[in-house]
Amino acid sequence: MSSDSFANVARFLPLAAERVPDHAAVRVPLAGSGNRKIAYHSLSFAELEVESNAVVVLLLARGVTRGMRVLLMVKPGLDLVLVCFALFKIGAVPVVIDPGMGVRNFLRCVRRSQPEAVVGIRLAHRLSRVLFPAFRTVRIRVVTGEVAFQRTVTELRRRIEIEGSPPVADSAAEELAAILFTSGSTGPPKGVAYEHGMFAAQVRLIRDQYGVKPGEVDLPMLPIFALFNPALGMTTVVPQMNPSKPATVDPKLIVDAILRWDVTNSFGSPVLWTKVGRYCREKRIEMPSLRRILIAGAPVSPGLIRLFDAVLPNGEIHTPYGATEALPVSSISGSEILGDTWKLTEKGKGTCVGALFPEMDARIVTVSDEPGFGYDKSLRFPPGKIGEIVVRGPVVTREYDHLERDTAAAKIADGEDFWHRMGDLGYLDKSGRLWFCGRKAERVRAVGGDLYTDCCESIFNRHPDVFRSALIGLGPAGEAVPAIVVEPEKGRFPKRRSERKRFTAELRALAREETLTAGIETFFFDSAFPVDVRHNAKIHRLALTRKYQGRLRLV
Repeated sequence: MSSDSFANVARFLPLAAERVPDHAAVRVPLAGSGNRKIAYHSLSFAELEVESNAVVVLLLARGVTRGMRVLLMVKPGLDLVLVCFALFKIGAVPVVIDPGMGVRNFLRCVRRSQPEAVVGIRLAHRLSRVLFPAFRTVRIRVVTGEVAFQRTVTELRRRIEIEGSPPVADSAAEELAAILFTSGSTGPPKGVAYEHGMFAAQVRLIRDQYGVKPGEVDLPMLPIFALFNPALGMTTVVPQMNPSKPATVDPKLIVDAILRWDVTNSFGSPVLWTKVGRYCREKRIEMPSLRRILIAGAPVSPGLIRLFDAVLPNGEIHTPYGATEALPVSSISGSEILGDTWKLTEKGKGTCVGALFPEMDARIVTVSDEPGFGYDKSLRFPPGKIGEIVVRGPVVTREYDHLERDTAAAKIADGEDFWHRMGDLGYLDKSGRLWFCGRKAERVRAVGGDLYTDCCESIFNRHPDVFRSALIGLGPAGEAVPAIVVEPEKGRFPKRRSERKRFTAELRALAREETLTAGIETFFFDSAFPVDVRHNAKIHRLALTRKYQGRLRLV
């Protein structure tokens, strides 16, 4: 099988099975509690290849075909890896929706994606029957997560070992590979149409940028990332955590897995890595095998990076920037943040998200709330001027699924090419590095001009008792009163009137140190910010705005 004969993203698994058949492909935690050591189930690349082929035969027998949309409602773990590779091999289209986005949003996404099949745990099938109108297009159901599923896979595996494996669909680079839904942190979730060639480009850019070598071991704390590992030649260690609630992770379990399996690479959100870093510092634990930690989902503070000074003797933190529609776009290392850019961030200059990946291009253009506008090179801003970030490149998706109006609003035509509007504001510096200033939808349209969330919040986040802060605007656009909502560090919430008065005075003093925030006089305290489900890191500032709207007179 030639690696360039077709673009199906599943082709990397049989290639890995041929190249390193006995090398561990995936390790899945089975059980363990208290002082008992957690047991793991391991599959080699050859075994994973055969078992995924068994699932291919099972799905084909149930009626799944090439091009069919299949809603995944499978728990993270071995079943998810097997089912995803099987669907890609068939040429079917997995539909991936965050179940934690809320019932109303979830059902809206199901209706729009129009799946013909559901593969998932029994509870998911029961719910789909109760909520039938949203699942009206479903005609095929496959239950996973039970002994019967694994027994069937085992039986089919024996048959495949005798009769041979089914062929992998000869999917073209432009052929639809998957529908991945956005988190909906600043608007309704949208299905992003991924093509096989885009997945291949992601693998190439990530491998080359971070120097990933075959034989490495990955602990992916966002399940979808496990699907890239056969292409990268990495072993996947499935973390023992609930990926829909990453903030509830037990850091001991994560650290134990990293140390036990000599993990070299891991991806997770800032909230998750903050818990792990604090645990390691408290227990004085080093993780010498880790070569790189990728942290994304929200800006990364220097405090988080410094947590790992004594934890990563042989590793580095990296913070890639991108979105579901375009990932990755740029990246910066923790050492560059600490040594160069953070002093500007604390002065309100935004967060540097680094140099662009090779093959990626970014421009800064006029900020517009209009649904779409034509691209004009004259709209391109010079270095240092804040505007709307637009990007293009091989990982930039072409469209939203069944949302022509949203697609037209997000894409800017440029001859035969197009740019994607990231929905973010920022600028390029003189060396070509990209700086993030905040989400366009969350900017505050004040009387004196627009204020940007990331620029303002970084100033208040310097306070030692501030865990995180959120800029909101109270009142109509153009006349909004800027306010800061603070989520204090654990145990630092001001319960007494005197404590609140002192805390507020200190925040106002910080505001007056910088011209950018000198006019901010209103402050609120919140015990827990509403955040996105996927990373537990993106603050729902618009929800905070609705919560505190009308309370200005009480301050």
